[in-house]
Amino acid sequence: MSTPDSPPSPELFAGYSVLSGSYTAGELPSTSMRRLLVVVGVSLALLVGASTAAWALSVEPTTRYACPPDCGRPPTGVPVQANPRYVSADGQFSVSYPASGSAYEITTHDDGVSAVYTGGDGGTMELFGVPASGRPAEQVVDDLLKEKQPDATVAYVLPNATVGYQLGYGEVLDVYPQSGAAGSRTRIVVLAAVKNDLALIGVAIGPYHRFAPGDGPGVPSGANLELAQDLGKFINSFMWRGDSPR
Repeated sequence: MSTPDSPPSPELFAGYSVLSGSYTAGELPSTSMRRLLVVVGVSLALLVGASTAAWALSVEPTTRYACPPDCGRPPTGVPVQANPRYVSADGQFSVSYPASGSAYEITTHDDGVSAVYTGGDGGTMELFGVPASGRPAEQVVDDLLKEKQPDATVAYVLPNATVGYQLGYGEVLDVYPQSGAAGSRTRIVVLAAVKNDLALIGVAIGPYHRFAPGDGPGVPSGANLELAQDLGKFINSFMWRGDSPR
């Protein structure tokens, strides 16, 4: 029995007895930080490389063009499949033109086609070729306007204009009625391109039309000329002799 002045008795626990002596614990296995980083880095590199290779094999690369001058290839197939095709008397070029009975009156010439639009606002579309005689497309357009429409004023130049998928030059112009004369403002769209020293030209001329929401059943003309909506369908159907079928 303990007394108030005696030390407390120690608590006893079950255990194991060992022989007296010195003992050494073995070192636990570990991975150095350097080795760990190397293993992780190699694994990530293999994983990224494998996924990149799989993606490259499954996805075709996107064709990139610097336009101009490389504006890509035309779409597969004939641009205007439902329309007849004009071939010049000398066989130097061909172009599609509106079919008969499609709100156009067609007249063919040795150098091209004239199509008088009998619906909507009316107007005339010309698709023809002239010798370039060493002139660039811009000079061809300038000479043509000086001869046919000397009073026309340039509204703006068409950027990256193409004819037959050949980079060329284009303008949108206006002809205003003379002072005191009756009439309305006339708009002209003209595009030309030169190849093999032959200039192929597309022209649309008709009343100026400021399109507004709700005008017409189709896409409005950004050139403010109703006939320009059709000119775009035929301008790139031009083909020089020797061009690949498209």
